[in-house]
Amino acid sequence: MADTPKPTPRVRMPANAKAGDVIEVKTLISHEMESGQRKDSAGKIIPRKIIKQFTAAFNGKEILRADWHPAVSANPYQSFFVRVPESGTFTFTWLDDDGSIYKAEQKVQVA
Repeated sequence: MADTPKPTPRVRMPANAKAGDVIEVKTLISHEMESGQRKDSAGKIIPRKIIKQFTAAFNGKEILRADWHPAVSANPYQSFFVRVPESGTFTFTWLDDDGSIYKAEQKVQVA
């Protein structure tokens, strides 16, 4: 599977909010999430390659952790709501079975 594209994280959320507002954060990462149970055209098992964990942090403090398993579909989508007390930076991390780490950051300005 050497020709598979590198996973690409995407985040959608407001750039501005008022202190104490609850905002929705939407994340998606392009990833094949191969379960390790399928076979290729030659009959060989395609090795397992899944993102096993997603975390979100705000200003360095973890606010969400999700453990994912082979049943999660390709291009996994995660959304959640969070109250923003101050301006800061969200850091999103996806951890792959093979040890690869994919990150994205998004700032929010609180007035």
